[in-house]
Amino acid sequence: MLTTRYVTGSPNWLDVGTRDIEGAQAFYGGLFGWEFRSAGPEAGGYGMFQLHGKTVAGGMAITEDQGPPSWTLYFQSPDADATAKAVEQNGGAVLMEPMDVFDQGRMAMFGDPAGVAFGCWQPGANKGLDLVGDQGTLCWTELYTPDTAAATEFYGSVFGWGTFDVPFPGGTYTTVHPAGTGEQGMFGGVLPLAADPVECEAGAYWLPYFEVADTDASAARARELGGTVRVEPRDMESVGRLAKLTDPYGARFAVIKSTHPHG
Repeated sequence: MLTTRYVTGSPNWLDVGTRDIEGAQAFYGGLFGWEFRSAGPEAGGYGMFQLHGKTVAGGMAITEDQGPPSWTLYFQSPDADATAKAVEQNGGAVLMEPMDVFDQGRMAMFGDPAGVAFGCWQPGANKGLDLVGDQGTLCWTELYTPDTAAATEFYGSVFGWGTFDVPFPGGTYTTVHPAGTGEQGMFGGVLPLAADPVECEAGAYWLPYFEVADTDASAARARELGGTVRVEPRDMESVGRLAKLTDPYGARFAVIKSTHPHG
């Protein structure tokens, strides 16, 4: 499960790039109760979304030449420069070279072999998100990709992830976890893009899930705030009730009321 006891390869940060950071503040504030705190003028408009005073995500305004609005996941690395080399050696691309973020840490941005963007965060003063797994915070991740075997091989080579197959009606669901954590450390799933018409049309990407108290109410609230419901609320046996949404600017995410929250 997701935890703030971060280890190499675990998700330790996420942020949203948006055309309208003030609009995003209003949307996510209305949906999850988040408050936005600017990191200061020297941070170029970057800031932190907080819940009860604890950081749960980052956010920034982006221009059209920086790509479409989206959520980006970052995975912990003990050495961002070494991770960048591993990405290149395994068929990925370095989109932003490793760089220091003040004394907070060191980051880099990458594309996997299918073109999916992700990042790494080498902690400094900032160890990562303060809260995960609680209501209004990141609780799960999913990678939609054209080739699940190639994807798990790539991320396994870069971050050392292991995999664990969970049986589901009609097949299996491949989960991933940091090295040495086993089944209890799984934090995400890897799914074939072609198996889901909604996702196939949208293209490969990492999808973040946020825990909520009521999936149907959250989907309805997202609509009221100008978002879109891509997949209506539905039950997944032994997992929970989920819905897939976009914010008003096109960033995709999902919400879930888990059957067993925080695990």
